[in-house]
Amino acid sequence: MTNRTLVIVNTTGRQGASVARVASAVGYNVRAHITDKLSEKDGMVAKELRELNNVEIVEGSLEDKKLIARLFVGAQRAFINTISWGDEVVIGKALADAAKKAGVQHYVYSSMPDHAVFGHGWPSLPLWSCKFAVENYIRQIGLPATFVYTGIYNNNFTSLPYPLFCMKLQPNGSFEWTAPFHPDKPLPWLDAEHDVGPAVLQILKDGTRQWSGHRIGLAYQLLTPRQVCAAFARGLQRPCSYKRGPITVQVPIPSGYRAQLEGIEILLGKLEAPYFGPDIEAPDEALELWEGYRGMEEYAREVFPLEEAANGLTWMH
Repeated sequence: MTNRTLVIVNTTGRQGASVARVASAVGYNVRAHITDKLSEKDGMVAKELRELNNVEIVEGSLEDKKLIARLFVGAQRAFINTISWGDEVVIGKALADAAKKAGVQHYVYSSMPDHAVFGHGWPSLPLWSCKFAVENYIRQIGLPATFVYTGIYNNNFTSLPYPLFCMKLQPNGSFEWTAPFHPDKPLPWLDAEHDVGPAVLQILKDGTRQWSGHRIGLAYQLLTPRQVCAAFARGLQRPCSYKRGPITVQVPIPSGYRAQLEGIEILLGKLEAPYFGPDIEAPDEALELWEGYRGMEEYAREVFPLEEAANGLTWMH
C-alpha cells in the first residue's frame, strides 16, 4: 500500500473512533474530522484522538465546502459516518463529490436501510432514510464504495432514563428493560467501539475487488430481547428481565430523534419488520471480516459497569 492516509468523518462517534484507534495502531495516517462544537472538540474522545500516533485532527463544520475539499486531498481511503449536524443528505453528497474529485479509491460509508422502498407498507425511519439517500448518490456518481449497515449498539444500554435502551435499576438490585420489540424476535447486535474498527480495516485491506458496491450487515450476534437480558444477567450476576411496552421519553431529546423513536415503535415494534430489511443478513459476512467480536455477555460484564461509573452511577459498588 503506497498511500496510507485514511480520512474519517465523525471521528468522535463510536464507529469513527473505533476505526481511528485501530487504523492508527497499524500504521495508517489518520485524517480525523471533528466538528468545532465545544462539546465535541474538548470531549474525552477528542482528547484521546489527539494522543494517538499518526492522527491529524481536522476541525470545522461540514457545511464549509472549502474544509470538505481539503479533507480528502492526497487520501485514497475513507470511512464516513454522517450524522444530523445539518442537512445530512446535502453534507453526505458534498463529501462524496469531494472524495471523487480527490481520487479516493475506496470509500466505506456507514449507511442504513429505507424500509419504505421494500414495498411492504413499512414506514421510513427519518435518521436512516437520509443515509440510504446518500448511499444511492454515491452509487450514482460511481465512487468506489462499500456500505456497512450497523446493528444495534450494545453500548446503547444505560440505567439512566434515556428512551428505548434504559436498563432500569430496580429497588431489589435487578434490572428491567422495556422496549416495543417482540420478546422472542432476534435483533442484530454490535459492540461498535470494539468491533467496527477491525471490520472496516479488513474491508479496506480486501479492497474494492471484493467489496465494491457491497452492503455488509455489521452485527455479530442475533439475540432476542429475552436473550439480551439473559446475557446481562450472566454478565452482571444479578437478575435482568424484559418487558414489552411502549417507548417512554422522560428526558429532553431532539425533535428528529423523537420522530425516529416513533418510527421504531411502529416499524420494528408493531410491524416487526426485519431490522436490516429483507435483503441483508448477519452475522456471516461480519464474521468473515473479524472473528474477535465482543458479545453481549462480555459487554455486560466488562464494559457496562465502567460506562455506568463514568456517568456517575454507583450501583456496581
